[in-house]
Amino acid sequence: MIPKSEAVERLKRQIARIADVGQQPQFSSEFKKWHRDTEVVIEKIFGGETRHLKDFRDISYTLGAFSSSTPDSEFQKRFLKGLEDARLILTSMVEELEQYSDEPPLTTPPRSASTQLERLFDRFHLVVRQIRSRHDNRPTLDVEDEYDVQDLLRCLLFLEFEDVRVEEWTPSYAGGSSRMDFLLKREATVVEVKKTRPKLGAREVGDQLLIDIGRYHSHPDCSSLVCFVYDPEGRIANPRGLEADLTKQTNGIDVHVFIRPTGL
Repeated sequence: MIPKSEAVERLKRQIARIADVGQQPQFSSEFKKWHRDTEVVIEKIFGGETRHLKDFRDISYTLGAFSSSTPDSEFQKRFLKGLEDARLILTSMVEELEQYSDEPPLTTPPRSASTQLERLFDRFHLVVRQIRSRHDNRPTLDVEDEYDVQDLLRCLLFLEFEDVRVEEWTPSYAGGSSRMDFLLKREATVVEVKKTRPKLGAREVGDQLLIDIGRYHSHPDCSSLVCFVYDPEGRIANPRGLEADLTKQTNGIDVHVFIRPTGL
């Protein structure tokens, strides 16, 4: 985006050129260049889909109706009137920039990786339920273990992220190395997947996460660890409490834990 001061200066230069254009014959090459240059400036500052460019293009520099007896002075008079209209509109744009451009834009700030992931996790169980029913009873994916969760989540991650690395090797920790589930390379975020089962409840999930944190803190591409715990049977009695206990910065890594589905 062009800085406000530069945008104002560009528009003022186009306004200043109007006087010279008005000294030239009607629709001279000087006018054509000025008109095109001004369109480019407006589009660069405000964009091509706003009213600013349309307002400028709608200016008329010719007579709407005339006859063979219409004197040349009338054509020149209308041409100069069009240039004056252009001056007023461009001046209005300058005033708009000077008055309003310092206000915060009405745009949504980019979502963080953890926020995007939370949105996926919130809908994961709904997706699991939906894919159970396929047309003509065709084979589908039954999410029964942790590998099934990984397979489905991998597909969903590509909806939000461009560079998803699968099962990257981690540095050696406690005498051995292992693989992370997913690495979001651009976001420097590791995603770990866990699915509760009879021997993997709240305490075991917490213990595994502590090991993960110790392993990933030395990984050059990991500044954030996001753990998705899929608990469809509701084995974790206090999921929000466990999330609160484990979501924090540890060893320089931002750790976020999401236990889903909610409301069980």
